[in-house]
Amino acid sequence: MRKELLSYYIRQNPPVQQHLESFNRFVDKGLSEVIRSIGSIEPGIEGYSFKLGKIRIEQPMVQEADGSRRIIMPMEARMRNLTYASPMFLEIIPTISGIERDPEEVFIGELPIMVKSKPCHLHGLGRNELIDYGEDPLDPGGYFIVNGTEKVLVSLEDLVPNRIIVSSDSAKGIVNAKVFSTRFGFRARCSVDRTKDGKLQLTFPAAPPSMPVVPFLRILGLKTDKQIVEAFTDNPYIRSDILYNLELDTTKTYDEALDFIGKKAAPGQAKDFRLKRAEILIDTYLLPHLGTEADSRMAKARYLISMLERTILVANKKIANDDRDHYMNKRVKLPGELMQELFRYAFQFLIKDVTYQVERSVARGRRITARTAIRPDALSDRIKYALATGNWIAGQTGVSQMLDRTNFFATSSHLRRLISPLSRRHPHFKARDLHGTQWGKMCIAETPEGPSCSLVKNFALMSEVSLPPAASDEGAVIRFLRQREVKE
Repeated sequence: MRKELLSYYIRQNPPVQQHLESFNRFVDKGLSEVIRSIGSIEPGIEGYSFKLGKIRIEQPMVQEADGSRRIIMPMEARMRNLTYASPMFLEIIPTISGIERDPEEVFIGELPIMVKSKPCHLHGLGRNELIDYGEDPLDPGGYFIVNGTEKVLVSLEDLVPNRIIVSSDSAKGIVNAKVFSTRFGFRARCSVDRTKDGKLQLTFPAAPPSMPVVPFLRILGLKTDKQIVEAFTDNPYIRSDILYNLELDTTKTYDEALDFIGKKAAPGQAKDFRLKRAEILIDTYLLPHLGTEADSRMAKARYLISMLERTILVANKKIANDDRDHYMNKRVKLPGELMQELFRYAFQFLIKDVTYQVERSVARGRRITARTAIRPDALSDRIKYALATGNWIAGQTGVSQMLDRTNFFATSSHLRRLISPLSRRHPHFKARDLHGTQWGKMCIAETPEGPSCSLVKNFALMSEVSLPPAASDEGAVIRFLRQREVKE
């Protein structure tokens, strides 16, 4: 009975189901989310811009030497050392002096397609049809074909974004609360430190390290000492630390606090520039997942207060540290998310190239059109290079690997592999230990020997990975909670 149930489960839930679902989600929603978050291209020409519209992809095709295009099947891509990719078309609306012109649909590049995903020609085919196209009917798919080589995107294990995680260093006496604030692909590590003598310091991207936290609270909306004290809970340990840091603070007003941070961020610059720089730092780089506009400052103040309170309570041993190895504090980046990050990165280069082409055309007195300003290779080459070499964004390596075809089990195992971003050269004893929350999620036996031991894992046979909500879904949930006056 167990054997029949297991066979039925595997037939209904293929080993690479999470790969296919995540890539389908990327094609259906992820591409549009990236385009929507960027919105428009602003070249350095006054009154001229390109508004970005809908994006669509076709089924995989190949361009022959004579310029003609036709469909291509995976087996042909393998045998001819081609990339199994689909052309992408983007609707672009030129805007001149605020007046929108007729939209143009422009070819912007090629997107490698995962075998047996929705855009693939093999999607939904039966056994005999797969055999007719030269495919193994038992092949699960879930990989790419780049320059004739089968490449698999290995899932990445990472700490959960937008959640406070508190840890302590007993040797140095420092307690740290950090959050990986993520918004539209931008990942900002914001942390609060409590030193051994009780000083509270804030660190976030593009800002000087270890800045006192009180001036930031004043800029975020708590302008007076009384407002700062009343914003915290009435706990004696928390109250003591806050009063101590208020005594150390040299700023007493909003303007003084803004100028204090400006002098640290832009030393030697004019006062107006310093103040503007301080505002940009706080609005753009401090907790960006809460918003990047000035009206989101009070929400950032409340979030920062929550980080400070937890830091103080852990330092005074009133609550325990967070377990970074607990799988509640982990997330898995599936191939769809990895491709979305790569597409966003490559599309930024396309925008820079369009800006350069437009400015050059104007300098030479040529007519500007979206079709002539866009060079598709600027996008395609970066995506193909990352898939071919495994060198991903943010310095990650080994994300794309050559698919192991030793036997069927090796292939299935490779497609369900999970790697940690931690360095193999360091011990990381706790990260390598078998954690109780991995039960039912990770295979407790399958891991390589040597430096990668327990940093390279495999999903358990019956584990499933749920997809993260889309950006539009997150917004709907937040609006629903605010309508019902749920406290933030």
